[in-house]
Amino acid sequence: MKKTLVLSLITILTMACGQKTEQKEMYTLFVGTYTNGASEGIYSLQFNAETGSLDSMKLAAELPNPSFLTISKDKQHLYAVQETSDFDSLGGGVTAFKLKDGVLEPQNSIGTGGPGPCHVSLSGDGRLAVSNYVGGNVALYKLKEDGSFGEAPQIIDHKVLDTTKTPHAHMAQFTEEGVFVADLGLDAVKRYKLDGNKFVPGDQPSLSFANGAGPRHFTFGQNGKLYVINELNATISVFEKDSNGAYQEIQVVETLDPTYEGRNACADIHLSSDGKFLYGSNRGENTIVIFAVDPASGELTLVGRQPVHGDWPRNFALDPTEEFLLVANKSSSNVVVFKRDKEAGILTYLSEVEVPNPICLEFLD
Repeated sequence: MKKTLVLSLITILTMACGQKTEQKEMYTLFVGTYTNGASEGIYSLQFNAETGSLDSMKLAAELPNPSFLTISKDKQHLYAVQETSDFDSLGGGVTAFKLKDGVLEPQNSIGTGGPGPCHVSLSGDGRLAVSNYVGGNVALYKLKEDGSFGEAPQIIDHKVLDTTKTPHAHMAQFTEEGVFVADLGLDAVKRYKLDGNKFVPGDQPSLSFANGAGPRHFTFGQNGKLYVINELNATISVFEKDSNGAYQEIQVVETLDPTYEGRNACADIHLSSDGKFLYGSNRGENTIVIFAVDPASGELTLVGRQPVHGDWPRNFALDPTEEFLLVANKSSSNVVVFKRDKEAGILTYLSEVEVPNPICLEFLD
């Protein structure tokens, strides 16, 4: 009898262990900020992918205006712009950090060749791009083997491209085709290809937008689709790539509720990894707009808008599990967590934490 009881207990425990839910990971979230208020630089928090909670905020690196961050694919380096005009005689700067056990160790900093650097991105072959908003140019670096900066960058100057408009390079991203650059001031996305050791205008050098659209950020979708959020006229432009490799506009959608009449400036845009939903941030209306993506055409259909529970949402991010979406509200100094329905795309408010002047959210996954 006693032996039978022991065997029964073992069986029950074995079944219970087999049914135990796998624990989801904790992730480090880095937050880039503006330091013209209470902020001192880059902050880190711990994100629980089981509950969606954020806690353990600490100053990860003291740096002036680290408004945009990016982490290398091997998770060994973090790069942050210094969105200033006085890093050196030419303007702002960018800083390389070594990532070790989630801790930032400064490597070196270098000038970006123009004031107001507002975006930084990496290629897969050791290159880095910085967009200088005020300078109206793009700085392209070849990184050293240890991830630090070495020689001076190639500067692509957009001021020579248009004599009637003022360039404001806002985002540059490397692709297999070269580099795409969204220029808010020129109402264009410029394309560059690598020729030897230099980037030169591509075969389709420019994608044009309506006057005053203000293309700001963009993301690539499936089957050659390109989605661009336009800051100034509150729209998203959809492009598709034709058989010659040129991008043609196929749709423009509004981001705002038709009844909204206040000030607005769109900011960030992200696509879920399954390609089903596209999200964009409205500063002013203070919402995240949600679109469903047609799997065949890539065109967008409005799902709805989610209030951000804060003021002036800048960048936002899907967590590594994509079960949550986090929003950085600059003017209300809070980061808000939303639960994400992967099937419907909708967002549900979950929680928030105070972070001074948050601008950019970057997960170490």
